[in-house]
Amino acid sequence: MDVFPYVPRGQQTELISLITEAVLSGRPAVVESGTGTGKTVCSLTAAIDAQAELGNKIIYLTRTRSQQKQVMTELRAINTGKNFFGIAVQGRNASTCPLMMGDPELSAGSPEELSRLCSEYKKKTVSGYCRYFAAIGETDIDVHLDYLRKELPDPETFQRYCIDRGLCPYEMMKKAIPYADMVCAPYSFLIMPNVRRHFIGWMDAPLEKMTVIVDEAHNMPDYLRETLTSKYTYRALELAESEAEEWKDPKVSSGITVTDLTGAFRECFAEATKEYLIDEDGLIPPFFLEEELMYRLRSTSVTLDNICKALIELGDIVADRKRSMRRLPRSYMGSLGRFLRFWASCDERIYVKLINGGENPSFEAYCMDPYAAAEPLRDCRSSIHMSGTLEPLDEYAEELGLRDSVQRRFDPPFDPANLLSLYVGDVTTKHEFIGDPDNMGRLREHLVGIVGCTERNTAVFFPSYRMMDEFINDGIPERFGRDVYCERREMSQTELMDTVGSFRASEGSVLFAVAGGRVSEGLDFPDRDLEVAVIIGIPYPYPNVKQKALVRYCDMRFGNGWEHAVRSPTVRKMRQARGRLIRSGTDRGVSVVLDRRTAGLTGFDADLTDDACRDIRDFFGGPIRGDSRNN
Repeated sequence: MDVFPYVPRGQQTELISLITEAVLSGRPAVVESGTGTGKTVCSLTAAIDAQAELGNKIIYLTRTRSQQKQVMTELRAINTGKNFFGIAVQGRNASTCPLMMGDPELSAGSPEELSRLCSEYKKKTVSGYCRYFAAIGETDIDVHLDYLRKELPDPETFQRYCIDRGLCPYEMMKKAIPYADMVCAPYSFLIMPNVRRHFIGWMDAPLEKMTVIVDEAHNMPDYLRETLTSKYTYRALELAESEAEEWKDPKVSSGITVTDLTGAFRECFAEATKEYLIDEDGLIPPFFLEEELMYRLRSTSVTLDNICKALIELGDIVADRKRSMRRLPRSYMGSLGRFLRFWASCDERIYVKLINGGENPSFEAYCMDPYAAAEPLRDCRSSIHMSGTLEPLDEYAEELGLRDSVQRRFDPPFDPANLLSLYVGDVTTKHEFIGDPDNMGRLREHLVGIVGCTERNTAVFFPSYRMMDEFINDGIPERFGRDVYCERREMSQTELMDTVGSFRASEGSVLFAVAGGRVSEGLDFPDRDLEVAVIIGIPYPYPNVKQKALVRYCDMRFGNGWEHAVRSPTVRKMRQARGRLIRSGTDRGVSVVLDRRTAGLTGFDADLTDDACRDIRDFFGGPIRGDSRNN
């Protein structure tokens, strides 16, 4: 507590003590800590207190850039007059490289591809090499370390600092990491094996001596599943075929060329779509793809394995050629080979294999168990998992294999009377009622009425982008008579923040977003930035084949598949969306769920209303637009 920069309130002293003791004893901690409990500053204080005794290093994992900024803001408050050095880092991408930024081809490059291209830029050639990298060898690193220690900048600020001085931000970050007591990094730095190997090497300390803090930990299980999942699209197959033709259709086995393989693969897409696709996806037999390819190519499993090896080798040749030309070192033939090898190696016990439909069909090997990818969270000295919506804590700990974990829930310190939670009982977004015009008509009228009766900033959280688009196409925003801003799936972080900034600056405006999206998960709306939140229906995951397979798997592993894979994640989404309303002790807000199923939803408390506008008016204690009784 010596470094805590504020006057402790509520249960902050207990929270810090719990985390400190967990780190000192080498145990994981799983903590639900509501809005206003100071999760970030408390976890940092506890880890720093323990670090002073243990001498270990700290990794603070975040999901978004805004969370990184919050970590560095709290660290600056903690670090006043203290000798503790922390740095925030971001993954390699074209937008952070002075030579690559602005190049549309490179903007789609993966960190691995950009790293390979970067190594080419570093070479001294006739055409020159990266001046930003070269300048690092001519600069006094200690000068820049002094700046980092003094200012504790967020990544964007440090990037501008480096570019203004003609230095490579990424390489400068790597130079600073070994000196840091704490590194704030994206999840991928510790979870992705190739990235982790380099990252731990830069930190110059073994993982076993590090404390790991996981911010917004409720996202971690799904993130881990995705890192173990692989998908291959029809469009990628077309690109592999085009690349093969550019390279004169090389042979990958006796009598078999790349286009022979892509042709057979194309037929597999057609067969799987015809036989197994149900609605948006379909479960295919574990060995369907391999057996179909062998049949169509008249080959054996050994031949197919050799084809994969040949494709990967061809891919390396293509990538190296592109890299030497200072182009994105990507090979679609190589990607096809790696996917087929991965597909054949999947463990049937934890993977399901799917055919996905749509405009760009895909084969997907979906991992249902995040345990394997969570290994670094078990191998570190102690991992601290924190979120405002993490219950049931024991389920989370079991899923990630966090044995002997400390588990605790801390309530928000705010007056519960500051938040009014309501639900409407005559509508639903249950799948079989989506096509009912009466039900959907009432739902739209409820939304228009709630938004139209108050001039307070309002967020509308939809269960999917698809439903949001349907409401927009039906002209619902025009009926509000208010400025309406929308979160979009494809938005860059900059575009999203510009949209949110415009919403905040426009008094009485409306923000359309998605439950579980970036707006609902990690953005703060203090004071009057947001006062009303409407949640359109219960955002249960769509009951597709993948989701049903996950429920069955969780049934086998935990004995409560629906609770684990459906109800708990759904309640977390809703609580996260509602949580945007109350970010401080002075904030007040109303949430309204438009779905009668809220009555039986364990973990999300709300009261039935027969007149949402009346209850909103009574809560805020003032006139509401459109109510004749106040005209």
